[in-house]
Amino acid sequence: MKNVNNNKKKNGIKQNMNNSTPSSQDPHLHTDHYFPNPIHPQPRPSPRRPRGFAATAAANNSAGKGKKEREKEKERTKLRERHRRAITSRMLTGLRQYGNFPLPARADMNDVLAALAREAGWVVEPDGTTYRQSPLPSQLGSFEARSVENPHPAGSLRACTVKETLENQPHVFRIDGSMSPTSSDVIAERDSKNASASPINSVDCLEADQLLQHIHSGVNENDFTGTPYVPVYMKLPVGIINKFCQLIDPEGIRQELIHMKSLNIDGVIVDCWWGIVEGWSPQKYVWSGHRELFNIIREFKLKLQVVMAFHECGGNDSTDALIALPQWVLEIGKDNRDIFFTDREGRRNTECLSWGIDKERVLKGRTGIEVYFDFMRSFRTEFDDLFAEGLISAVEIGLGASGELKYPSFSERMGWRYPGIGEFQCYDKYLQHSLHRAAKFRGHSFWARGPDNAGNYNSMPHETGFFCDRGDYDNYYGRFFLHWYFQTLIDHADNVLSLASLAFEETKIIVKVPAVYWWYKTASHAAELTAGYHNPTNQDGYSPVFEVLRKHDVTVKFICLGVQLSSQEADESLADPEGFSWQVLNSAWDGGLMTAGENALPCYGREGYKRLVEMAKPRNDPDRRHFSFFVYQQPSLLQGNVCLTELDFFIKCLHGEMAGDL
Repeated sequence: MKNVNNNKKKNGIKQNMNNSTPSSQDPHLHTDHYFPNPIHPQPRPSPRRPRGFAATAAANNSAGKGKKEREKEKERTKLRERHRRAITSRMLTGLRQYGNFPLPARADMNDVLAALAREAGWVVEPDGTTYRQSPLPSQLGSFEARSVENPHPAGSLRACTVKETLENQPHVFRIDGSMSPTSSDVIAERDSKNASASPINSVDCLEADQLLQHIHSGVNENDFTGTPYVPVYMKLPVGIINKFCQLIDPEGIRQELIHMKSLNIDGVIVDCWWGIVEGWSPQKYVWSGHRELFNIIREFKLKLQVVMAFHECGGNDSTDALIALPQWVLEIGKDNRDIFFTDREGRRNTECLSWGIDKERVLKGRTGIEVYFDFMRSFRTEFDDLFAEGLISAVEIGLGASGELKYPSFSERMGWRYPGIGEFQCYDKYLQHSLHRAAKFRGHSFWARGPDNAGNYNSMPHETGFFCDRGDYDNYYGRFFLHWYFQTLIDHADNVLSLASLAFEETKIIVKVPAVYWWYKTASHAAELTAGYHNPTNQDGYSPVFEVLRKHDVTVKFICLGVQLSSQEADESLADPEGFSWQVLNSAWDGGLMTAGENALPCYGREGYKRLVEMAKPRNDPDRRHFSFFVYQQPSLLQGNVCLTELDFFIKCLHGEMAGDL
């Protein structure tokens, strides 16, 4: 009996051990389970879940933290996307500038691949189908193309398909940095070890490459014969009409026009200064000097463009202005200085009126745009006969400093020197009221201020907290302020051009845009921002402007630099005139606008003239887009420092008459 009981006890212990939850692979777990050690800590009971108000507070706290984390992650994602876009923008700019690829303003990687393939001799269909096209045997025979390895006849050339290319070692395209910016050659790097094995390096394909090179070399890059005809206008010197609206030297003007006529100039441009015509009393317009001048121009049968100049001339330095704003306007400005643009230090710029008074009745009972409209309407009425006979072909509307659509942010009178970033001009009380309204409408009244870390006129972007890389220009407040500053420029253009279209009806209207190319290679484009164009690397600041100009059927006149910057100057100011020009011109062309050009400097050598011609009618543009006219400005043709031979070459090239080396 004793043995039986002992066996039962043993069997019971074994059964309990087999039914226990710990794994049978670890004997220590079994021992601890049935013979617990007091040294081992006992499991703690789970904490009680909060109930009622405590549960609600905990949930709100958790949700708030989660929302903040999500907002931070969104902001980080936006920064990464902007950085990626900036890199893409620089790549596209380099391809346009140094490879001369005709990429659209909003190109993507598909456009880049297609452009590279076309430059290498491939055919890319709109649906993406890509293949290498074979020339006809008759065409090949005329060039006598031969292979250096196997002198097969040119007629035996066969097509190299995409399939054959993919099955063998591909070749890599690179843009040769030693090429000139106007060169569009693309070099294919091939592995010489596998040259015999790859169809792309076969005898027939080498013959095709030689054929393409032969065709390309047969085009003279300096031969402009047969290119589109671009009319050339010459600007008459400032000061030919004095402040009493009298023509000073009629015979001198005739001699000037004789020289222009001998150079086959198509027409002339005359400034109509607001400070002269309406200089002494409001709505008292004197046009006598202009009438005499226009009659002389009519004798030479030259076309005429006029400029409605609502800014001062010659005041962008330390001396007195040669042609100031009307005297009665300056008298108003003595009592109400806020009619002028104002910088952060409170200094007033009398070069033009602030856009803040466009709709404020502070000019003897008239608003700013009403004053501009009355001036334009007076001109249209006075010279109705010249419009009727077609002598006046176009009217340019001055929209800001220097007659360009921009803020006066680069005033030498205020101490600015190139390549300073300039200063924001929005501190008169009228623009400040507009900023307050915009901030209140946005729901952030504390944003109703200008940036306090934007430096001064001669600062560099990296020296400021606003314009430096990842600076405040790209945070929530910075984007709000720059958008308002930019929108004020657009609204001013829209308001004035609406009345200009009414005054001049079917006459062509021209608007001049500035060429702010320094600091273009930085992320913020600081100089463009202070001038009014919200154009950092992650945003297009010109398409919205051109949409408004397109609404009024405006021709955009672009300032052309025409000279090659030294490497030191380009490095110091991170300037990129070619990249800037490509963006602005392609944005205007893509928007369906007519474009024109005007030289920035009064005299050029042959290389400078060549750059101007290439900009006026790009040879590699597949749509053959070009300037509708070009304006050449200089003090006077009668001065001895003008090289008429060089100028004659330039005009013939624009007219499509010059062959040979420029």
